[in-house]
Amino acid sequence: MNPNTPELVIAVVAIGIGATALLDLWALFAGHVLGLPVANWARVGRWLGYFPKGRFVHHDIAAAPPIASERLIGWSAHYIIGIFYATVLFLFFGSNWISNPTLAPALAIGLATVVAPFFIMQPAMGAGIAAANTPNPLVARLSSILGHSVFGFGLYLSALILTMPG
Repeated sequence: MNPNTPELVIAVVAIGIGATALLDLWALFAGHVLGLPVANWARVGRWLGYFPKGRFVHHDIAAAPPIASERLIGWSAHYIIGIFYATVLFLFFGSNWISNPTLAPALAIGLATVVAPFFIMQPAMGAGIAAANTPNPLVARLSSILGHSVFGFGLYLSALILTMPG
């Protein structure tokens, strides 16, 4: 795949969307069948919605007054971040990886992305570092790690689907 083509941009976007969608399917399963905690994208939207007001940290984001379109903001951010992480994968491993995907790089990126919720999002929304202030931090941590592993697998699977013959 030529690294300077619109086709490459479309591939990276598709890989990010595909991986994020697989993560969402996993979250449905994990939440309903396994009873694991899942992300509340409306709360993420609420957190992001306070940025223009200069507020980046909350004691408890659930207690903050809701903002208009917080669910849309949160879900949009979720998919934009997934595309961003697919871009990071491309920047580290290049267009050759997209043409010939392998599992290890995708899982490595997927697992590396757990840094964002553990050290940025959860602390800023009142859950503490790596969900330390939640009712069951170990379950929340394992759920995040598992979800981000599924996202990494989704990066690989999405790239693999893109490379399948027509």
